[in-house]
Amino acid sequence: MTRRLVDLSIAIAMDVPSDPPGMEPRIAYTKHDESVGQLASFFPGLQKEHLPDGEGWATERVQLSTHNGTHMDAPYHFHSTTDNGRRRSPTIDETPLEQCFAPGVKLDFRALPDGYVATAQDVERELERIGHTLRPLDIVVVNTRAGEVFGEPEYIHAGCGMGREATLYLTSRGVRVVGTDAWSWDAPFSHTARKWAEERDPAVIWEGHKAGREIPYWQMEKLSNLSSLPASGFDIICFPVKIEGASAGWSRVVAVLEG
Repeated sequence: MTRRLVDLSIAIAMDVPSDPPGMEPRIAYTKHDESVGQLASFFPGLQKEHLPDGEGWATERVQLSTHNGTHMDAPYHFHSTTDNGRRRSPTIDETPLEQCFAPGVKLDFRALPDGYVATAQDVERELERIGHTLRPLDIVVVNTRAGEVFGEPEYIHAGCGMGREATLYLTSRGVRVVGTDAWSWDAPFSHTARKWAEERDPAVIWEGHKAGREIPYWQMEKLSNLSSLPASGFDIICFPVKIEGASAGWSRVVAVLEG
């Protein structure tokens, strides 16, 4: 039996429209010929000509939000408490490892329009279509139109979002980790802002995220290559970087397919 790995992560890169303006990552690159002095400072008397090809090391200094790149949000990101206020929300360093390596399920919502808020009925209908019954700790990923336009200016405005009822449909069945190839689990802010301006209903603001106030769950954003996955029959590995007390951590997310 052969094993195939599919990288579901994006690279952390500059000058790629993957976040709203002002929220992008910054990377300062130091090349081999620029770092000789740094290396030599540890070894008094070391000269450039002493080093092979006169080269030091390559290093990078990165300025990041924990929400840049492919990352996992902890319940603490959504609200300070969970379980309807009965306990403090877990931070990313408190993520249970057993829920980060589990069977994956893909919901194909690419046909849903940008800004649409998926419902529990949408989720149920898609699960029926693919013939899958949810099990506790299944990792559910949502393939939206956003995945097709990653790296383009429209990316942060593309794709459907997952509403409160859709999110609770999953979490009430034991799902604890979910993900999307869009910028946010919720509908793009530009679409929600128009709805807010028209209706002035605060319930539409970040409703998928805020479902974590009721049932804790962990959420991956900015996934990639979801269109290459089958609907089920694969595992997902998604251990987040451990950052003390943080709302999120970067994650190298990989799908594992057998056969």
